[in-house]
Formats: sequence, C-alpha cells, structure tokens
Amino acid sequence: MAYSREEKDWLEREWAFRAWGRAGLLSTDDYRQVLAWEAAGVPMDLVISALNGFFDRREGKAKPRTFVALKQVDRDVAKAVKLRESSLRAGPELAAAGDWDRVKAPLKGDPAARAAFEAWQRVRAAAPSPESAGYLDHHDRERAARAHMLALAEAALGPASALLEAGLRERLEASGMKEGSLVWTRAWSHHWGRLVAAAWNLPLEGA
Repeated sequence: MAYSREEKDWLEREWAFRAWGRAGLLSTDDYRQVLAWEAAGVPMDLVISALNGFFDRREGKAKPRTFVALKQVDRDVAKAVKLRESSLRAGPELAAAGDWDRVKAPLKGDPAARAAFEAWQRVRAAAPSPESAGYLDHHDRERAARAHMLALAEAALGPASALLEAGLRERLEASGMKEGSLVWTRAWSHHWGRLVAAAWNLPLEGA
C-alpha cells in the first residue's frame, strides 16, 4: 500500500505541529520509518493517531527528552494496529456502526475525517454502564470525539454549509425558539450535527 501525497502531507503537518514547528520530516531516519510503515501496509490514519498519542504522553512527562524522531512512534503504531484488529473482531454490531463505505465522496477519501470517525466509534464501543463511576467522563469524551468528527465534515461542505445553516435557522425561528437561548443551543447542536451527517451519509445511528 503506497501512501498518497495527501497522506504524506498530512503526516508532515501533524509532525510539524506537535514537534514545535519543525518544518517537516527532514531526516533520513524519519523517511526510512515512513517507508517501513508504508511497506507494512499501515494505514496513515493509524500513524497519525499513534503520533498524537506519543506526543500527548510525552507532554505529560516532567522532563521529556529533547530529541524526537519518528521511529520513537513505532511502538505506538504497533499498538494502534493491534487495536484496530481487535475492533474488527469485536463483532457485527461494531462493524456496522463503523461502516465508512457508505460515506459520500470527497469526505470518504479524507484520511483525517476517517480517523476522527473511527476514533469516535472506538470511544462509543468502550462505553461503561450508566451506573459506572466513570460514565459521565466517558460521555464527555464521546461527545468531544463526535464533535471533532462533525467539525471536519462541516468544513468539507464548503459554501453548502451556509445554505444548510440558513435553512436550520429559519426552522428554529419558526418554532418559536429564541436564538442564543439554552434551548436554541441544544436544538441547534442536535439538528446541525444530523444535517451535516446526512449531507455526507455519515452513520450516526443511536448517537
């Protein structure tokens, strides 16, 4: 599986952002690591997920090592690959919920959007029971993951987004809701997310 130019650019932008402005993957060792993942058929969205996990963990350390190289992310990439394999074996319910094939192009071909969608699905699949002490925290994480995914889908709409917004605003005003009120905010969030999802055929069943 060869990485596309778009996927390589995505990795370079993520690396530059997380590595304090480094302009790109400049070393030969970094380049070799990308080739190794490419040869192993590791999807780019898993590499990006692992990259961010690596830097999140690094930022939590009191004295992180100054030197960073892409090969340091390889362990996280291996874990991400195993996690995806486990998710695929989790059963038909999760497979159906995470079905990306029905999403419309060009969003379907956006690796960042797919990564966000699958991250949201993984959080949903790990939900504890409502009686669990960590249920509310998990709920917040699930909502945040969903919001991130929908923000990418919204951005991909381009000018069409303004038309959808105008139509929704008209409907909410017609129902007597006051813009800026708590009810308006909740209704807008609910209906807007579903409008964006419908535009791309994003599956949001039960969400």
